[in-house]
Amino acid sequence: MQNPSFQNRIASYYHSSINSGDAYPKLKGRLKTDTCIIGGGLSGLCTALPLAEAGHDVALIEAARIGYGASGRSGGQIISDYACGIPEIEQQLGEVQAQWFWQQSLDAVELVDARVRQHNIQCDWTRGYATVAIRPKHFDALMQWQQHAQQRYGAHHFELWDANRLQQHLASERYRGALYDPLSGHLHPLNYTLGIARAAAAAGAHIYEQTPFVRLSPKGSEGYIVHTPEASIECRQVVFAINTFAGLNNSRAVRPLTRKAMPVSTFIIATEPLGEAARDLIRNNMAVCDNRHILDYYRLSADGRLLFGGKDSEWIHDARRMAKAVRRDMLKVFPQLESARIEYAWGGDCDITLNLAPHFGRLNKQLYFMQGYSGHGMALTGIAGLAAAEAIMGDGNRLAHFEHLHHRNIIGGRYLRIPASMIGSTYYRLKDAR
Repeated sequence: MQNPSFQNRIASYYHSSINSGDAYPKLKGRLKTDTCIIGGGLSGLCTALPLAEAGHDVALIEAARIGYGASGRSGGQIISDYACGIPEIEQQLGEVQAQWFWQQSLDAVELVDARVRQHNIQCDWTRGYATVAIRPKHFDALMQWQQHAQQRYGAHHFELWDANRLQQHLASERYRGALYDPLSGHLHPLNYTLGIARAAAAAGAHIYEQTPFVRLSPKGSEGYIVHTPEASIECRQVVFAINTFAGLNNSRAVRPLTRKAMPVSTFIIATEPLGEAARDLIRNNMAVCDNRHILDYYRLSADGRLLFGGKDSEWIHDARRMAKAVRRDMLKVFPQLESARIEYAWGGDCDITLNLAPHFGRLNKQLYFMQGYSGHGMALTGIAGLAAAEAIMGDGNRLAHFEHLHHRNIIGGRYLRIPASMIGSTYYRLKDAR
């Protein structure tokens, strides 16, 4: 995992196509505020924005640059549902509660759409998303979910496509069919993240870059002091929005978070611009993801590149080898791209829980956290941020629902994370191969 302290954003297609030169100062000296948010990804920014819009005094600190982590590197998919699936929530909390969670996931997508429009964020937001099936059992799972979603949740917008229908939109013979979601979609994640930061700053949030969190000390019953290398922030509430980077911090305050979520790695490549051939690959410009455990995900960029992601890079630490491995997977889907040049390749981590359900809540009445998006963070961070912001302002109802989700501890903690992840990826590869 890359330590974010004092680093610029990593080289990627997204960084090369950034449409904003926004920069925020490093915090020095002493600051007093109502709420301090630690982490300048979408979790933190989507908490800062509604707080600032309500006139709440809020400061956000980021160790590197805004969007340094997963928020600025991901596949850019804006999708409903949760990585664990609604059936996991049904099993834990019952169908009535699961219906509430399902609606929240739909609202998360619409919140992205509303903010893009309200704040005029230029991030190539596009509707359309397909979950594709490689094996018959995978297609059976899609059929079962479509029926369940329609009968129990009134979700009539899904379209089940057989292989022939799918090939009308996708130039690949790899799949048995797909479940198409016209409401979900994709965008440029770094430009979206920077747009949310700009909106939060315009609303009055104080944002600081290259200001890493070092430790937290209590200030009696009045709150906390957040310490950075060159500053201290006195505040009533603290929001931990550090996700995968919790394991890099030695502060006791974050140790409970490292017991519930762990980082897993993924890798993305971007081809050269494909010109007219791009339209032939994905004719309706949807985002695509298969429903294996170790999955592929891909889409077209606004300038006609194929962005293709997948793998888990715990086994391969060399970026060139990872790029070659992901390219081999790309050619399984699109063999017609054999001669296409790969112009960008980058990796990163997302945080997962053992059951893949989101982990949001409070360590106490003044310490908030959000983590465990498990690959669904681009949309779900909006709801997580609202839940935390509402609770800080006195309405903890939305956050309380998420706190009812059960999460087991990760055995071995921070020291066995990588071995555990390697064992887990091997297990899921074997399941995918059956």
